[in-house]
Amino acid sequence: MPPPPLDSTWIISILGKLEQARKYEASSPWETLSIYRVPKSLRDVDHTAYTPTIVSLGPYHRGRRSLRGMDPHKWRFLHHALTRTGHDVRLYLDAARSLEDRARACYEAPISISSDAFVESLVLDAIFALELFRGVDGEGLKALGYSPKDPIFGDSNIILSLKTDMIMLENQLPLFVLDRILALQLGKEYSRSAPLALRFFDDLAFNEEHLPSTAYFDPLYNAGSSESLHCLDMIHRSLVPRSKSASSPRRSSRDQLLERGVNFALTWPCSGDFGLPVADMGRLRLIHCVAELREAGIEFRRSQKSDQFWDIKFKDGVLYIPRLIIEDGTKILFHNLIALEQRHLECGNQITSYFSFMDDLINSEADVRYLHDKGIIDHGLGSNGAVADMFNRLCREVVIDPSDCYLSELSEQVNRYYKNKWNTWRASFTHKYFSNPWVFISLIAAISLLLLSAGQTFYTVYPYYKPKKGN
Repeated sequence: MPPPPLDSTWIISILGKLEQARKYEASSPWETLSIYRVPKSLRDVDHTAYTPTIVSLGPYHRGRRSLRGMDPHKWRFLHHALTRTGHDVRLYLDAARSLEDRARACYEAPISISSDAFVESLVLDAIFALELFRGVDGEGLKALGYSPKDPIFGDSNIILSLKTDMIMLENQLPLFVLDRILALQLGKEYSRSAPLALRFFDDLAFNEEHLPSTAYFDPLYNAGSSESLHCLDMIHRSLVPRSKSASSPRRSSRDQLLERGVNFALTWPCSGDFGLPVADMGRLRLIHCVAELREAGIEFRRSQKSDQFWDIKFKDGVLYIPRLIIEDGTKILFHNLIALEQRHLECGNQITSYFSFMDDLINSEADVRYLHDKGIIDHGLGSNGAVADMFNRLCREVVIDPSDCYLSELSEQVNRYYKNKWNTWRASFTHKYFSNPWVFISLIAAISLLLLSAGQTFYTVYPYYKPKKGN
């Protein structure tokens, strides 16, 4: 059969698709990506965790009708900054223009925004974020010249809403853009926006400790390529040192799924949404739930030796877990940190592994109540049931390989202890007879009565089998 002519409709169609693929490949420098779209599978579980409600930063949600209310304040903040510094707006526009290609390369898929509009949004969003970072406390607000009754700075509810929007994966700005604008305002020696951002997001920390200090964070910031960082990645690094979470690049989700025999197809991006491997719903459990582990005699105690939420230990039948604080804002942070680890493999998977472990531990409201009573979980979500539901949803549709989890060895130790029947029998006996003082007293009384009866029987029967000497 002769080959089809080069001018046939079929060949022309294939050549067109190949050209489209070439353009897409050229416009998507994978190595520089750091600000991703949230996979549809994760968004479908809880879209509110990934969709900003009050402000858009970057191109993904730019122009959305529900977010336009903050635009006048962005222009107001820019006017305020120009008046305070005496700068011409063209200084910032020229700086942003010089960073346009680098900034575009951080985002997934071609950004269909004109060059002028993209540069304008970089300046507006960067100034807006920096003014918020610097005006977070009373002294900063006074130094910037804003009134305590400012409609943004004077409303704590708006500030909290802004913080939760600004930690969403799709709502990020490259930190190198913020650094350049900050250097224009304060000089190169004060061109680090990361310490300001850490202080701004400090109350979103989900343990007793604040987000790490500037001195602690600096080496971590310098360890990676600064152009790949944004606020969410910065928080991830501050919570989980990169040396701990990703000493070597993690295997891709695709490789993990292929090893487990899960078939999937990589679909062509449509309307900015990428087809991604979907976690199988039959994810292997790392560990049994709290109620089952307690039946096997395993105790739970709040760790007093570590302030790192992920630093879980198991020793002599006791599971030591650091305290975890859960609020509405931290709940959104959990979701987006997991989404970041799912998309940016260099982040490792330590936070995903931690929440997968906690998801296995918590199956019911009773499990949450017990951990709360032990001081391990402290929350403000309204009910223990809401916390259980949050944990059970966090890792739904998340891809994780149990063998690539930092808690896998600990889980094996706990499971071996759980399978030991002697531990289960001992725990059952202890729970049945020692959990209630009255039951314990009854047990002692019964044992005493049994011993007395045995003694009485002995002394009654003994003379018949061993008569006195001389008889």
